[in-house]
Parts: sequence; C-alpha cells; structure tokens
Amino acid sequence: MPYDIKPIDLDVETTPYLKPEEIKGDRWILNFGPQHPSTHTTLRLVMELDGERVARVNPHIGYLHSGFEKLGETLDYNQYVTIVSRMNYVSPISNDIAWHHAVEKLFGIDLTPRCKAVRTILAELGRIQDHLLCIGAAAIDLGAFTGFLYGFNQRERIYDIMDYISGQRFHPDYTRVGGVMQELPDEAVFKKMVKNFIFDQLPPAINDIRTLLTNNRIFRDRTEGVGQITAEDAIAWSLSGPIARAAGVKRDLRKDEPYLCYADNWDGMGAKAVKFKVPIATAGDTFARYLVRLEEVEQSISIIEQLIDDIPGGPMNVDSDGKAVKPSKAEVYGSIEGLIQHFEIVMTNRGWEAPVAEVYGANESANGELGFYIVSDGGPRPWRARCRPPSYINYQVFPKLMEGHLIADAVAILGSLNIIAAELDR
Repeated sequence: MPYDIKPIDLDVETTPYLKPEEIKGDRWILNFGPQHPSTHTTLRLVMELDGERVARVNPHIGYLHSGFEKLGETLDYNQYVTIVSRMNYVSPISNDIAWHHAVEKLFGIDLTPRCKAVRTILAELGRIQDHLLCIGAAAIDLGAFTGFLYGFNQRERIYDIMDYISGQRFHPDYTRVGGVMQELPDEAVFKKMVKNFIFDQLPPAINDIRTLLTNNRIFRDRTEGVGQITAEDAIAWSLSGPIARAAGVKRDLRKDEPYLCYADNWDGMGAKAVKFKVPIATAGDTFARYLVRLEEVEQSISIIEQLIDDIPGGPMNVDSDGKAVKPSKAEVYGSIEGLIQHFEIVMTNRGWEAPVAEVYGANESANGELGFYIVSDGGPRPWRARCRPPSYINYQVFPKLMEGHLIADAVAILGSLNIIAAELDR
C-alpha cells in the first residue's frame, strides 16, 4: 500500500550541546527515579553529571518483574490476552488486538469483515487513548497542568466505550481467537458513543491543546532542539512509531504490512479499506514528536469516521468448525456439538488444533511496532511466547538523546518517548 504522507515541516536549529568527551569538570552521580514524579514509571536513570550538564546516562529497565512472557507458556491462546493487556496499561485494547493478530496468523484464521471493522475502530481508539496520555503527561511535566486535564478528560470517554462493549473499563480483554468475546451489546448505542466522542468531545479538546502548547513560548523553548535524533540513527537504533517518524523515517505497519481494515477492500460488503495519511517530521526532537502524535490523533479520528457508519453485518466471529474458535452461546445451548466443542476448548484444552510452527505478527501500536513471536508445539498453549514491546526498544536510545543536555531536559525527553513500565518488564 503506497504511503499517503502528511508531512510536518520543521526548521529547527541544532542546539550546540556538549559531547561527553568535551566535559572536563568533576563528575558526580545522580539517581533519577524510580520514585521521581516525572519518570511516570518504575524505571531508573543513573546520570553522570558535570554540574547541571549530563555527561552520560545508564538506564535501568522497570522493577515490576511480572514475568509476562513466561506466563504465556502456561495459559492458552485466549487466556493470555488478560496478560498482554497489562503490558501496556495505557491503551490495553491495542495489545489485545496485537496478540490475537499473531495467534490468528499462526492458526491461519481470516477474520470476518465485521470483526475487522470493529477491531480497527478499537485499535484507533487505543491509539488516541495512548497519545492523549503522552501529550497530557508531557505537558504537566513541563508545567502545563491544564494540558494534562484536556487530555485526561477525553481518555475517560474511551474508558466508557470499553466498559460498554466488554464490561471492564481499564482492561477490556475483548478479543478472542477468531473474533471477540461477545457481540456489541447494542450497535446503535456503540456507534452513538463513538461518534459523540470523535465528533463532539475530542476535537475541541485537541484545539485547546494546540492553543495551549503548540505556540507556547515556554513549551517550545523546552522542547525544540531537545533530544534530537536523525533518521539514520533512528533506524540504526531500531526505533519505531512516532519517535522514528518524527525523525523522518517513513515506516508505519498499517501501510507497510497492512492488516485489518488498513488492507482489506470488502467488495459488496458496504465498507472499504480506510484511507489515512502518515505524519512525518524531520527535526527528530521532542517538539516534533509532540506534533506527530497530535496529528496522528487527527488521522485516527478520520479512520474511525470512515468506519463507524459502515460496519458490515454478518457474524462477528469466524465459523467455529475449525475447533480453535469458541462456538456461540446459541450453538452451546442448542446443539450437542457446540456444547462439546465449548467444553473441549474451555475445560479440557483439547479443542485447540494449533500447527507445529513458529510465527511473528506485529501491529502498529501507538508507540511503534508491537510484535509477538509464538512457537507452537501443537499443544493448547504456546511452547514459547515472546514480545517485541516498542517501549523496551525505544528506551535504549535515551542515553544518546540525553548526551550533553541539562538535567531538566530529561523530563522533556523521557515524556516524549512515552515509556510504559510494564513493557520494560523482562
């Protein structure tokens, strides 16, 4: 799928920060986090300082120690969704979708058009959810408390939507192999809630954020030219998502390896593949990352707008004859075959017919490439389950971005990376 790029042109002069070898004074060590209020998460930065100038940083990953990947070897392909959603507690629905995208790739399952449309809408709501937190938290870290409120008030609307479809606000755990946990309770109500959010509630908040931050002299002084990285370095460090695109890297899995409604054109189904633009900047600094995320929210609104009134009819889940998909309640209660299949999958784990294979499936989450690597031995659960969390990969570049900067710049740079602690857990 060719790129339809919406460029963001920035002309920012590179700030002449000192390189570590140019700092000649006495060094001292400062621990930044894990209790520092502006680290957001349970991560730790050991800084080597010369006065207020940072000569070197040694980042330590999170302290949650939850063993997320090992748990994947003890839970079946549906149960594990409750774990992956906790890897990113900012937009958990995105992790649900990414995990079952990889599982369905393993089983060779092609989703129904209706499920693809609903999952795409939820994926974009998750992207908005994540970006609003990143922008709002970055604003409050730099003193703009009102910007934080603008973002978080709207995130509550997304929690309401997730609660409506799944019964849970924070961790919906909504997806299942071959579909979702249940049909939309009432499609008309779901559409009304989503449309009210993207048309009436969110746009004014985005305009308020732009008015408050984009041309705010203090915010721009704290972010322009701070934490710069080139496109070449971003590629070399395996960065993805808004961080890479803010540096000029033209990569988005929704375009490069399209899935769901980013790829499909449903002839005769009353819906089409979505069209959207990928915002690209070139400055590669903290301000550019803010602008890219803000524009991505606008593009997510456009994607949802294209789908919300055009959700195909038909079944939400694929046909359960493949023995990997739970049968509908009507089949369970109305036929002995459905009852047996439900019993085998839920109670005995004998229903799974996973191939002996290995597979990697990835989605474009709010923070970049979120991928899952699964090794199957034919059993009811993965023999190995590994994750490529974007926060874990993106966090490694923090020492490079901090070289020669002031201690105060750590708050701005870290906020622009949007590190989620649970994704750092190993």
